[in-house]
Amino acid sequence: MRKKVFFSIFIIAAFYVNGNYAEAQNAPVRLMAEADSCMKAYNFPQAIKFCETALNSLDSTDTRRDQVGQKLLQAQNAQSMTAYCCSPKVVARKTLHISDFFLYYPLEDRSWRQLPNKLDTLGGQGISRAMYVPDGAEEIYFSAPDADGIRNLYKTVFADTVWTAPALINESLTSSGNEIYPMLSPDGESLYFASEGLYGMGGYDIYVSHWNKENSDWDAPVNLGFPYSSPYDDFLFVNTPDGRFSIFASNRDCQKDSVTVYVLEYDGMPIRTSISGSGELKKLCRLEPEKGASDESEEHGGESDSGQDEALKKYSDKLSEVRNMRDSVRLFNETMDALRGKYASAGAEERASLANEITEMEIELPALNNRLSAVVQELQEIEMDFLSNGIMIDASKLQEEADKPLAGAPRFEFLPNSMGKNLDIKVLKPEPVFDYTFKILPEGQFALDNTLPSGLVYQIRFASLTRKATVSDIKGLSPVFEQKSSSGRYVYSAGLFNSYEDALSNLNKVKKAGFRDALITAYLDGESLAVNKARAMEKEVRAVCSVKIFPDNGSSLPEGALEVIRSHTSKDLIKSVDPSGAIMFMVGPFDNRTAADNLAAALRNIGLSNVSVE
Repeated sequence: MRKKVFFSIFIIAAFYVNGNYAEAQNAPVRLMAEADSCMKAYNFPQAIKFCETALNSLDSTDTRRDQVGQKLLQAQNAQSMTAYCCSPKVVARKTLHISDFFLYYPLEDRSWRQLPNKLDTLGGQGISRAMYVPDGAEEIYFSAPDADGIRNLYKTVFADTVWTAPALINESLTSSGNEIYPMLSPDGESLYFASEGLYGMGGYDIYVSHWNKENSDWDAPVNLGFPYSSPYDDFLFVNTPDGRFSIFASNRDCQKDSVTVYVLEYDGMPIRTSISGSGELKKLCRLEPEKGASDESEEHGGESDSGQDEALKKYSDKLSEVRNMRDSVRLFNETMDALRGKYASAGAEERASLANEITEMEIELPALNNRLSAVVQELQEIEMDFLSNGIMIDASKLQEEADKPLAGAPRFEFLPNSMGKNLDIKVLKPEPVFDYTFKILPEGQFALDNTLPSGLVYQIRFASLTRKATVSDIKGLSPVFEQKSSSGRYVYSAGLFNSYEDALSNLNKVKKAGFRDALITAYLDGESLAVNKARAMEKEVRAVCSVKIFPDNGSSLPEGALEVIRSHTSKDLIKSVDPSGAIMFMVGPFDNRTAADNLAAALRNIGLSNVSVE
């Protein structure tokens, strides 16, 4: 009997232990779901609290800490950016299918190209659906996947008869996440794009980078902030060539396969104010058009005056959706007809490619027609409801009313363009770049250039042979440098390390690869140097940098800037005067240039214009 009681107590205890363990494991997941809901509701202070609680519930070895920390940073970024909101005038908005929304931008006709193509071999899915390449363009800015499938921004330039090998634009426009839809301003001085990896609030945010004439390079990008960026996906921002409108797309308040295109009055000098309440911020980001403006989105905020007004609005929306779907089907058929025409005059090799493309479109066409039929049927059902309730409608008059111009406001019409022909260009292949990062591979690699860089560097010497080493001799080490001694022997060293600690941390890896006598060597400007002297020099000389800020008002930093500085670093903040007499603030010193650059980017994102790293 005692054994049974003991066994039962053991089972109950085990149940509670396992139950508590399961709860402990699930708590961070639940908290992160709560944080995500708060982010989508623009309640960033509460999202921060949920993230901090989730982070505190995880021990230091839990692999989920990085994910929670990233969400916490996004919530903190969003909270910081609420201090710098602008209120653009909304001219129009329209909800469109994600497959062709870009065709409704007032850009050059037939300038959008199908994906995938020679520049982007992965496109055509997700948010990235097309590439902007106008006829006669001499340079192309585009998004394409790297070796790991992460989208980066590249540029290629037309050179005589071929396009140059695609090259990354620069380091500051590259992140660990995806960058999509780069669009150059009409004057070529600004580059707009969307990123999910730069300083932002989650999803894709919209950024702008300005051309620096002094450096002949693009400056660090700045987040456009609310209401252009949001916790949802926001992308494809352009200012129209006529200088009248700013346009971007977002999936906020949309169904999964749709996006809303927002048309705003262009404002070259937006006034930024602080918005603290989540309700007010959410209202701002809904970007409701003013009364009488063109509003063809599927969902609307605000109260209608009566049930009949609401019903008429629903009918108007469905009527617009039918028109949009018909335009999409028409454009789809035009593109397919153009491909068939091209097929007739194409060569054998090109015909095979065109045949596959035409076949895929023919398979997709019935689904488009079915979707159009379903929307038409929904419209007819609304009309039948009107008839049964005695409501008489005149669709033509309803459309005329919607098309009336606003008094004192610009009028915008969503007119679809056609897709351009397939991108058929000759692009040079990039020259392979040798990776000088130390590693152990299945097959070792010799350095392409045995010249040592200037400055202080360390290597790990592992072999001295009377003959040249083969790949099998170096046992997977990479990169391996070869030198010939005065005695005629071949000396082999692995890696290039900037500090003794870095070399030391990799020494055992070389020894475990089979080179037990491996040792650390040092060089200064390519000349051999005793390791103890190198270590002494390393302690005496260290590269430091500071973030220099000139306040916009000439005297003090705004509170938002102080919050950003405190959230990024505990380094000293010093107020000083530069040689010209201007007041400046210095944050630092930083041993890590990346940390300084991140702080500078965060300060620029909240509106500070004169920030530099020195």
